[in-house]
Amino acid sequence: MDETTPSPIELVCPCCGARLKVDREFGKVIGHEAPRRETRGPDLDRAAVLLQKRAEERDAHFRQSAEDEKVKSRLLERKFEEALAKAKDQPVTRPARDIDLD
Repeated sequence: MDETTPSPIELVCPCCGARLKVDREFGKVIGHEAPRRETRGPDLDRAAVLLQKRAEERDAHFRQSAEDEKVKSRLLERKFEEALAKAKDQPVTRPARDIDLD
Protein backbone atom coordinates (compact mmCIF):
# COMPACT_ATOMS: atom_id res chain seq x y z
CA MET A 1 0.00 0.00 0.00
CA ASP A 2 1.15 3.46 -0.66
CA GLU A 3 0.72 6.37 1.72
CA THR A 4 -2.31 7.80 -0.12
CA THR A 5 -4.38 4.64 0.40
CA PRO A 6 -6.06 4.71 3.81
CA SER A 7 -5.52 1.67 6.00
CA PRO A 8 -8.51 -0.62 6.55
CA ILE A 9 -10.54 -0.45 9.74
CA GLU A 10 -10.49 -3.56 11.93
CA LEU A 11 -13.74 -4.30 13.76
CA VAL A 12 -15.03 -7.02 16.03
CA CYS A 13 -18.58 -8.21 15.40
CA PRO A 14 -20.66 -7.78 18.58
CA CYS A 15 -22.85 -10.79 17.74
CA CYS A 16 -20.39 -13.55 16.94
CA GLY A 17 -16.99 -12.08 17.79
CA ALA A 18 -15.60 -12.34 14.25
CA ARG A 19 -12.87 -9.90 13.20
CA LEU A 20 -13.65 -7.85 10.10
CA LYS A 21 -11.40 -5.64 7.96
CA VAL A 22 -13.35 -2.88 6.23
CA ASP A 23 -11.96 -0.77 3.39
CA ARG A 24 -12.31 2.92 4.32
CA GLU A 25 -12.65 4.15 0.77
CA PHE A 26 -15.32 1.72 -0.43
CA GLY A 27 -16.93 0.83 2.91
CA LYS A 28 -16.84 -2.89 2.08
CA VAL A 29 -15.53 -5.87 4.02
CA ILE A 30 -12.19 -6.98 2.59
CA GLY A 31 -11.23 -9.53 5.22
CA HIS A 32 -12.96 -11.83 7.68
CA GLU A 33 -11.54 -13.94 10.49
CA ALA A 34 -14.01 -16.33 12.10
CA PRO A 35 -14.13 -16.37 15.89
CA ARG A 36 -12.44 -19.17 17.73
CA ARG A 37 -14.86 -21.77 18.93
CA GLU A 38 -14.38 -23.53 22.19
CA THR A 39 -14.66 -27.22 21.61
CA ARG A 40 -16.64 -28.84 24.32
CA GLY A 41 -17.03 -32.53 24.73
CA PRO A 42 -20.40 -34.16 24.33
CA ASP A 43 -22.90 -33.58 27.11
CA LEU A 44 -22.98 -37.10 28.54
CA ASP A 45 -25.45 -36.24 31.28
CA ARG A 46 -28.00 -35.01 28.76
CA ALA A 47 -27.36 -38.06 26.55
CA ALA A 48 -27.94 -40.38 29.50
CA VAL A 49 -31.22 -38.62 30.33
CA LEU A 50 -32.37 -38.89 26.71
CA LEU A 51 -31.48 -42.59 26.58
CA GLN A 52 -33.37 -43.24 29.82
CA LYS A 53 -36.39 -41.36 28.48
CA ARG A 54 -36.35 -43.40 25.24
CA ALA A 55 -36.09 -46.64 27.25
CA GLU A 56 -39.12 -45.63 29.33
CA GLU A 57 -41.07 -44.79 26.16
CA ARG A 58 -40.19 -48.20 24.66
CA ASP A 59 -41.29 -49.98 27.84
CA ALA A 60 -44.57 -48.05 27.93
CA HIS A 61 -45.20 -48.83 24.26
CA PHE A 62 -44.48 -52.52 24.88
CA ARG A 63 -46.81 -52.65 27.89
CA GLN A 64 -49.57 -50.97 25.87
CA SER A 65 -49.04 -53.39 22.99
CA ALA A 66 -49.19 -56.39 25.34
CA GLU A 67 -52.43 -55.08 26.90
CA ASP A 68 -53.92 -54.55 23.42
CA GLU A 69 -53.11 -58.16 22.53
CA LYS A 70 -54.84 -59.41 25.70
CA VAL A 71 -57.94 -57.39 24.86
CA LYS A 72 -57.77 -58.63 21.27
CA SER A 73 -57.61 -62.24 22.48
CA ARG A 74 -60.62 -61.78 24.78
CA LEU A 75 -62.54 -60.05 22.00
CA LEU A 76 -61.89 -62.94 19.61
CA GLU A 77 -63.03 -65.42 22.27
CA ARG A 78 -66.26 -63.47 22.79
CA LYS A 79 -66.91 -63.30 19.03
CA PHE A 80 -66.32 -67.05 18.75
CA GLU A 81 -68.74 -67.79 21.61
CA GLU A 82 -71.38 -65.56 19.99
CA ALA A 83 -70.96 -67.29 16.63
CA LEU A 84 -71.06 -70.73 18.30
CA ALA A 85 -74.25 -69.85 20.20
CA LYS A 86 -75.81 -68.53 17.02
CA ALA A 87 -74.84 -71.69 15.13
CA LYS A 88 -76.37 -73.92 17.84
CA ASP A 89 -79.69 -72.10 17.56
CA GLN A 90 -79.96 -72.62 13.82
CA PRO A 91 -81.14 -75.94 12.44
CA VAL A 92 -78.71 -78.04 10.47
CA THR A 93 -79.69 -78.20 6.81
CA ARG A 94 -78.07 -79.65 3.77
CA PRO A 95 -76.64 -77.11 1.38
CA ALA A 96 -78.78 -76.53 -1.69
CA ARG A 97 -77.13 -77.48 -4.97
CA ASP A 98 -78.26 -76.54 -8.40
CA ILE A 99 -77.52 -79.56 -10.51
CA ASP A 100 -78.80 -79.76 -14.04
CA LEU A 101 -79.28 -83.41 -14.98
CA ASP A 102 -80.16 -82.86 -18.66
